[in-house]
Amino acid sequence: MKLLIISHTPHYTRREELVGWGPTVREIDQLGSLFSEVRHLAPLHTCSPPESALPYRSQNVRFVGVKPAGGEKLQDKLSIIRHIPNWMAAMRAEMRQSDAIHIRCPAGISLIALLVCRLWARDKPVWVKYAGIWGSYPGQSLSYKMQRWLLKWNFQRGTLSINQKSTDQPGHIFSFKNPSFTDAEREHAASLVINQRMTSPVQIIFVGNLSYAKGVHHVIEIARKLKNAGIDFYLKLIGDGFLRSEFENAVKQHRMEDCVHFSGWKPMTSLLAYYRDAHFILLPSETEGWPKVLSEAMAYGVVPLASTVSCIPQILGETGSGFALPAKDTDAYVKAILGYTQDPWAWKQVSKNAIMAAREFTYEKYLSDVISMFSQSWQIDLEHEQP
Repeated sequence: MKLLIISHTPHYTRREELVGWGPTVREIDQLGSLFSEVRHLAPLHTCSPPESALPYRSQNVRFVGVKPAGGEKLQDKLSIIRHIPNWMAAMRAEMRQSDAIHIRCPAGISLIALLVCRLWARDKPVWVKYAGIWGSYPGQSLSYKMQRWLLKWNFQRGTLSINQKSTDQPGHIFSFKNPSFTDAEREHAASLVINQRMTSPVQIIFVGNLSYAKGVHHVIEIARKLKNAGIDFYLKLIGDGFLRSEFENAVKQHRMEDCVHFSGWKPMTSLLAYYRDAHFILLPSETEGWPKVLSEAMAYGVVPLASTVSCIPQILGETGSGFALPAKDTDAYVKAILGYTQDPWAWKQVSKNAIMAAREFTYEKYLSDVISMFSQSWQIDLEHEQP
């Protein structure tokens, strides 16, 4: 069975090798185990790839590149219109030779895919993954609102997977956890932190793009308040971005160079050492689906302190594996850390809960959910379709 994936995942060429956004590439590699062929239609950029970009490892994944479009500026957004005819031509050709369609939303190219799948993917299974916040929020783009509206009313005549769950969910909507690692990787992570304890200095990490959207300015403010409170801590910001120098200057201004360090982007193999040594991961971001860095950290018993957006409060609350706090309430983050330093056994229990909750974020669990969805929705047995 041939699967076509359409997404906005950026791809690049690194020393004549195709690479793409690492977390998505790993997920698609896993989907390759369920289908005879997976073709991924996505933008191919000409700029240098980030350190986090990875090559595909699955032998049956094929990349179909299209020109990128879109961005923050108005002229970048308008460029989408110019590329729509070429996108549609590529989608038409690929949809006609595929047996099932998987569209990853939200994005401009994904909206086009949703609209044209009614033309060229009739009577074929169409599965959409919505990775963003499944709900309205301030500043949400018109494109995202339109995609949510189409998906809510099942315009694609298929299925939809989202991160959160509710009691009144329509039958075409499935709740999937965002996969982050294999079961073997999860077990190895847990084995490394059996004896982890709350010690001094408190080890804190942030992982992601250094931007206001990710709440890095809030992270620095949390660090400033921890220092003023006399807490012995060490904060490592792992990631990069064009605002890095601005945030570094803020750290210098508050004279925190001795306890706040900018580590830059790290490949997954190096990132694991940061997870292993950390007590907390901070993510006071403005918008998220389910950030994979949270589940990656949880596998190592790191306690998440993250913002109250999307499914984060639901998952952390149900599993007792961390706290969801308003992004702007930096005092609440400081209070949570102070509380755990005064009660190390409470931190250890939450850390254990995080390790247990990580079982829900394995690729094995994800593939099992995909198999169940195809069986329930289209009576297709993917276990017997495997290459």
